[in-house]
Amino acid sequence: MWDICLIRKPKTKRSKRFLQNREAKLVENAKTAMILKGGNTSETVTHALKDVYALKKPNAVLYKKKNIMRPFEDPTSLEFFSKKSDCSLFLFGSHNKKRPNNLIFGRMFDSHVLDMFELGVDRFSSLKDIKSTKCAEGTKPMLLFAGELFHTDTEYTRLRSVLTDFFRGPTVSAVRLAGLEHVLHFTAQDGKIYMRSYRVKLKKSGCRTPRVELEEIGPAFDFVLRRTHLASDDLYKTAHRQPRGLKAKKKKNISHDTFGTKYGRLHMQKQNLDKLQTRKMKGLRKRKGGVKSGQTPPKKARTGL
Repeated sequence: MWDICLIRKPKTKRSKRFLQNREAKLVENAKTAMILKGGNTSETVTHALKDVYALKKPNAVLYKKKNIMRPFEDPTSLEFFSKKSDCSLFLFGSHNKKRPNNLIFGRMFDSHVLDMFELGVDRFSSLKDIKSTKCAEGTKPMLLFAGELFHTDTEYTRLRSVLTDFFRGPTVSAVRLAGLEHVLHFTAQDGKIYMRSYRVKLKKSGCRTPRVELEEIGPAFDFVLRRTHLASDDLYKTAHRQPRGLKAKKKKNISHDTFGTKYGRLHMQKQNLDKLQTRKMKGLRKRKGGVKSGQTPPKKARTGL
């Protein structure tokens, strides 16, 4: 028996655009997150998933139906949904007696699970519980991480990378000052991870620089780290590899300092300074006798008789 692999070509312009959007690119599209709930969920988990979906809009897909799956035992279903919805990030919520109020943050590489972190929700305050003015949908947040564990512990360092990928939003070239209005703060302390969301208020300060105040808008989480699934060093290195087209070509004799100032080095041939053209002045012109104007001619030496 011969295995025949058929390649289907798009028949319509719509399907052609769809396939082109799924193709590999030098500059990737904005990372999209899929948010799913398991076969059994609590009210806390349901509201938590909806609030995270509100923070991720429009780069998120919310599945409202229950999906019976166990990501740590068999991630096949997650990988299927990831390939179907073209999502490289996921959030899975579940609830059971052994692990109540469970949230799993993770990311994919080539439609396969790369990293997963299971976090238990100890305390939760939803967007509705905190009465305040909310940020507009699609606002790019500023991420702050506090705590030594985020810099010293391997698992917490990888968790910081996953949370950064999940909440950072699309890549932009510039942001106006008024657009910096949303802050997500993560603190690792005493075995817990505290997540808080704030809105930035710019008030008058009597000078050019405004006075900054923070107002909590929710949601607020108190997490406990449970199970983890980390990719191997080789796979993690492969996932961070950049294509050759994105790597900047090195230019000879050009360097940059820490502040981004550009320096160049020029290589020139040896010059004869005697033939160097200088500024022409009347006082430096030569007379016919070879004496420059403004100079007295040398006296003749007397000879003895």
